[in-house]
Amino acid sequence: MRFTKMHGAGNDYVYVNCFDEPVPSNLANLAERISDRHTGVGGDGLILIRPSDAADARMQMFNADGSEAEMCGNGIRCVAKFLYDHGICRKDQLQIETRAGVLSLNVETAGGLVQRVTVDMGEPILEASDIPTTLQGNPVVDAEFQVGQHELKVTCVSMGNPHCVVFVDRATDDLVLGLGPKIEVDSRFPARVNVEFVELLGSGEVHQRTWERGSGETMACGTGASAVCVAGVLSGRTERKILNHLRGGDLELHWNEQDNHVYMTGPAVEVFSGDWPEDGAG
Repeated sequence: MRFTKMHGAGNDYVYVNCFDEPVPSNLANLAERISDRHTGVGGDGLILIRPSDAADARMQMFNADGSEAEMCGNGIRCVAKFLYDHGICRKDQLQIETRAGVLSLNVETAGGLVQRVTVDMGEPILEASDIPTTLQGNPVVDAEFQVGQHELKVTCVSMGNPHCVVFVDRATDDLVLGLGPKIEVDSRFPARVNVEFVELLGSGEVHQRTWERGSGETMACGTGASAVCVAGVLSGRTERKILNHLRGGDLELHWNEQDNHVYMTGPAVEVFSGDWPEDGAG
């Protein structure tokens, strides 16, 4: 099976071009094995680039633990780059189908290759039952949330997948690595949840670390960065346009007041391609 390793702001996935390759069997198991950073290719998960009846292509993604996810903001930018750079669909505006719906993407090119992509992430979902969370409020903004000995205030947003945003003085390892996995599986989030720990640098600038559902801490999270943009506005901490510094790079976010959509702009990078053996034991 031919694969390509790509990343968006350090959020890295293994991609399979199912326009040319047959859809692999046992996808959950494959995602676990190929994502392993010691015995596999290494990545935050597996993404299939598939034909679509509703769009230019369909993105199907699996986390590193084999669970299927709805969407990935960094991953979908790389799908757009692959489609354009490899001549599958060489258009400046692309439509890509996901489990969270069909999204529109605009590519920025240099030398005939995509460098950056702007994704229309759509409207944030703020109804608690649709996120889903059992926390009170529509929207859930700065809700009191106790985990262990820690008293937190959390804001909940879905960008097609669930996010719990926590503004903190410092996004320490104790918070991200200690509390992140506990919040992910907390019963108040029936579908589990992605957790963002966010330092406020100013009304237009933040620093984010993410504990990602099914993958652990990742270098970046595009849906999470979008959720942070929304949470900042809802809680009165930030403007509608922010620069978000993540461990793997920067993302630009804009929660547009006119159409209520969140727009995310960031890099997309192809790293290398290779062949995964049929039995996956390579």
